Amino acid sequence: MRELTLGYSPCPNDTFIFYALVHGKVDTGGLSFREVLDDVETLNMMAHREELDITKVSFAAFAGLRDSYALLRSGGALGRGCGPLIVAREKMELSSLKGKRIAVPGLNTTAFMLLRLMDPVLGENVSVMPFNEIMPAVRDGKADVGLIIHESRFTYPAFGLVEIEDLGSWWERETGRPIPLGCIIARRSLGAELARMVEALVRESVEYSFARTQEPVDYIKAHSQEIDDDVIKRHIDLYVNDYSLDLGEDGVSAAEALFSMAQERGLIKPGGQPLFFS
Repeated sequence: MRELTLGYSPCPNDTFIFYALVHGKVDTGGLSFREVLDDVETLNMMAHREELDITKVSFAAFAGLRDSYALLRSGGALGRGCGPLIVAREKMELSSLKGKRIAVPGLNTTAFMLLRLMDPVLGENVSVMPFNEIMPAVRDGKADVGLIIHESRFTYPAFGLVEIEDLGSWWERETGRPIPLGCIIARRSLGAELARMVEALVRESVEYSFARTQEPVDYIKAHSQEIDDDVIKRHIDLYVNDYSLDLGEDGVSAAEALFSMAQERGLIKPGGQPLFFS
């Protein structure tokens, strides 16, 4: 049996997606998976060091990983109405954010790339911290503004914070496309045949959880102990969708648009390899 390292976050959408795969609920054809659960920015950096065979990363991070990793069509996080939010303690105009200290969940995240695409100046004065520490930091005055992701979009009012801008809505207005947040990538050294096998298994794992939505709950909650049941459900409903089964033409177009815009504005270098295994 061949073992592959599999990185994904402890967020409900990822544990929902990979539950069946790592619990032997689908026939893996002689493959086994050693899961590595960590914050997405940590996974981004692990992928830059080529420490994982298969992993979830931010689409923004994948832009700089294309020489060593290829995109898989299943398991990603894309959609509409699900983008990062800019929040603060009080309502203010976007123009007044210039010069404010903004807490961000990582320099390789799609959230930070979107912030710089919307207004490059806003990326000049940032504090990087784990995504779950951003809202307390803004509430307590350790940061002026926060760029929040994941389930934080459901819970920020409980921290006394208000929305300043929805970067997902901004992206949709600018491009008309779904927002490409996170993706699953495979090390190119694995080869196309093995990577496509994993891609199919990830899709089967998503389908399994879609068909048995209550079965993965204990596993999901074990890694999301501070999130109540309603937030877990809303999180999965928002971030796990048809794009998680297959990116489709719409999803691929969204990723290409993100990379093209970022390249035009000097945020990333041109990719040397195609998105997928040829």
